[in-house]
Amino acid sequence: MNIDGTSPDSCERIADLLRQQPSALDSLPLSPVGEFQTRTVTLETLTREVTECLAQNFRDRPAEDFPILYFACGKARVGSTALSNLFGMTGMPSYYQPLKAILRDALVDRPLTPWIVPSAKDEPHIFSKETIGPYVLAESLFNPLQLLVEAGYPRHRLHLIMLDREPASSLASWLDKLISRAPADTLLRHYVVAALSASRVAIYAQRQGIPVTHYVYEVSKEALASIRVLFDRLGLSSSFTESAVTSWREPGDASASNARVIFPSEATIYKVPNLHTSDSAYRYQRRTTASLGEAQLAVLERCGVNDAYRASVAACVRDLGLSAATSARLFGDWFAAAA
Repeated sequence: MNIDGTSPDSCERIADLLRQQPSALDSLPLSPVGEFQTRTVTLETLTREVTECLAQNFRDRPAEDFPILYFACGKARVGSTALSNLFGMTGMPSYYQPLKAILRDALVDRPLTPWIVPSAKDEPHIFSKETIGPYVLAESLFNPLQLLVEAGYPRHRLHLIMLDREPASSLASWLDKLISRAPADTLLRHYVVAALSASRVAIYAQRQGIPVTHYVYEVSKEALASIRVLFDRLGLSSSFTESAVTSWREPGDASASNARVIFPSEATIYKVPNLHTSDSAYRYQRRTTASLGEAQLAVLERCGVNDAYRASVAACVRDLGLSAATSARLFGDWFAAAA
């Protein structure tokens, strides 16, 4: 099956595979895509190469030398960068998608550089965020948590923060922010794949005995209360400060206190102008969806993306212990559908 095609039913075919026979995608040859991918390679091969790279730093380390890693993961454009900044504001080392950076090097056959995780003696807690998608199928299909586990990161030192965002809003963000890098039909197809792949990460974590907390972007409408509850859930109550949520300095300020956000080295093609919104606090950013057509919205429902989001809402309400009144206020009709 050619899942690189642009036929109208390609989203449905991939969605069916992800639901019914996801392992079939592991061995499917993925074709080159411009500067983003220069080799034909399978997801299985990429997973092995990245895992072996990570294992260089993980191998032979005692389990207690690994810091507790709060690992946030979701489809791209779900507010993960703002969350990364917030964790950095607490003084915790906060890593910006180090695993996808390795994957992207593998896609163009560059030498791979392992992620150097600090010793727990120096940094008992760290944060890292990974996003799934958007430019090629490999990064829309990969499971970053699986990479960590198979490379040897101890399961009991991991806590997955599963991210999501209202589907039409995040798709509109993909099409608005990323259209200079890929055509709209490609972005739509990869968005569907990434959304369904993200759902599988939480399932993988549960099977591995890794604790999971679902955190859906719409709870940031009431940012201070939601982050307080999130930190309580993670066992980080002592690290919570209101100023980490409400009082960011503007990026570029020499005295900014979020200097612990650590970015990987990436190719110029990934530096998209105005990709991230500058802000002085952690807050909800509303995204208009008026630009989406009826056919695009129909794909989200037909392929199961909306169902995946409803499940995320229900899990977030459960994990954060949100009341029915709060949930209705934050999620509206989505909460009623998930209840």
